[in-house]
Amino acid sequence: MTFAPLAPRLGDRSLFPDLEARAYLAHAAISPPSLVARRAVIGLLGDYARRGAGAFGATIDQRDRLRAKLGALLNAQPGEVALVPNTSLGVTHVAMGFPFEKGDRVLCFLTEFPANVTPWQRAAELYGLELSWIDADLARTDPTRFLEEVDAVCARGLRLAAVSAVQFQSGLRMPLRAISDRVRAVGGVLFVDAIQACGSVPIDVEADGIDALASGGHKWLMGLEGAGMLYLRGELSKSMRPHLAGWISHQDAFSFLFQGPELLRYDRPFRTDAGLVEGGAFSAVGCAALEASVDMLGSLGVGNIHRHVNGYLDALERELVDRGFHSLRGAGVEQRSCILGVRPPAGDARDAPWWSRALAARGVVTSCPDGLLRFAPHWPNDLDRELPLVIEALDDAGAER
Repeated sequence: MTFAPLAPRLGDRSLFPDLEARAYLAHAAISPPSLVARRAVIGLLGDYARRGAGAFGATIDQRDRLRAKLGALLNAQPGEVALVPNTSLGVTHVAMGFPFEKGDRVLCFLTEFPANVTPWQRAAELYGLELSWIDADLARTDPTRFLEEVDAVCARGLRLAAVSAVQFQSGLRMPLRAISDRVRAVGGVLFVDAIQACGSVPIDVEADGIDALASGGHKWLMGLEGAGMLYLRGELSKSMRPHLAGWISHQDAFSFLFQGPELLRYDRPFRTDAGLVEGGAFSAVGCAALEASVDMLGSLGVGNIHRHVNGYLDALERELVDRGFHSLRGAGVEQRSCILGVRPPAGDARDAPWWSRALAARGVVTSCPDGLLRFAPHWPNDLDRELPLVIEALDDAGAER
């Protein structure tokens, strides 16, 4: 099945014709699939419906393209990118496979999403590691003190720091390069959970000093749940231990299926690139949708998306503050992602979940993690069309008692 080309444009939601919300501001939770992604999925399913196993070779080629495109998004090489089902498994692969030694210290951050905490806690228990903690929100309220605390942890010896590029509640964009410089100065590495950044905030693994990174594809990358990526810096991937290996983790894993007899072996060496973590079959549908969505992001430019969304949030933030909401947005542009987290007005008994439900009932979809009301527009959102609708919904909900 073939379709006419579809071109994305900033502020144009015509590629989302079935989206019911008047203003969809929950891309930090789940992005709805565009027509481009949906057509990619339909095309893939059609190919499997026609050819069955004969379609598998095309999916191998498609995944090679996807790794290259995700690498370009990060300024990484294709061999440094692996496909994983979600952020959580990407974090777990690093936590379980990193060459830790007993007594190594790992720096974690309070207020992080649990996906970037639980695997490190498990690694600490299994491998005898020590965990140190710093409040991530200190990077917003007192950036100087935050880095002083990072320095203090590094002075005690540090093997790895695990931080999100963007904090999921407030939208705070973390100072990755400053953290990395301090961690690398004592021989450590920087791991980044980038699910709240990739696709809407520029990420450059070289410029940002990132050694490993994981991201699911269903938020700002605008793919589907079940497909994401793991980046491993080339030298790091060579030192990873295959503790979560599967049959595809081996070199020449497919040879016994397609190249004749006497090739079935169980002693093949493990891969030494990021593909080590691709242990078995995963979502072909998810990969097809993700590639189509990454193509859209590439055509728009992540930097352009970031500027577009922050123009939207600048105007929305003023309206919210005027109505008594407390903004947790970073003061400087370098601290800002595409998330605006706010606390409800002081003295108002109605909490963030109440406001999120009330706005949804009026056609404005938000989310409310950790007690904050979170607004997260993306490139299709149009300030001129939507801001009056959001203001109307806020005022109407505010009048409800």
